[in-house]
Amino acid sequence: MISHVTIDQRDIAYDPRAQQAALPVTIHDRDGATRPSVLVMDPGQMELYAIQLEQAIAKRQASRESVVGERR
Repeated sequence: MISHVTIDQRDIAYDPRAQQAALPVTIHDRDGATRPSVLVMDPGQMELYAIQLEQAIAKRQASRESVVGERR
């Protein structure tokens, strides 16, 4: 049974012929076992995840700034 998936710190690959990106990931099982895999994304998914990651980064930055502001 899968517990979670983490992104590997390796470059993403893009196949222009298939119009897909391949992101290396590691699958973690509940029993502690791990195995490598690849998250394959089509252009629409790439754009959606890019937007969602930009939003998450902006929220993280805003949170950090509010904590720094509270300390002053």
